Amino acid sequence: QEELVESGGGSVQPGESLKLSCVISGTLPTFWAIDWHRQTPGNQRELVAGITWSDRVKFDDSVRGRFAISSDKAKNTVYLQMNRLKVEDTAIYYCHLSGGGADAWGRGTQVTVSS
Repeated sequence: QEELVESGGGSVQPGESLKLSCVISGTLPTFWAIDWHRQTPGNQRELVAGITWSDRVKFDDSVRGRFAISSDKAKNTVYLQMNRLKVEDTAIYYCHLSGGGADAWGRGTQVTVSS
């Protein structure tokens, strides 16, 4: 079983940056994917960015060019660097692990962008 813990959320002003972390406990499957999703009240959880074991990455159009995703495999950690944050980025951000039969969610970290 794998457990995911997000951290790094907070309250910032538009244009500022945050860096989220997702730490995965235990041994990752050989072929894994970690995706960041976000959710606001009353809305569906939406994919923001993802990265795989082979460093293939993807981004939603709403964050492309502003966000970057990376992994530190030695630390079983995936990062989401969020730059030039906008009010509409406000959400709870969740990380998700898939691959090798894994399907695990973290509990989320709150990101609030307001002026």
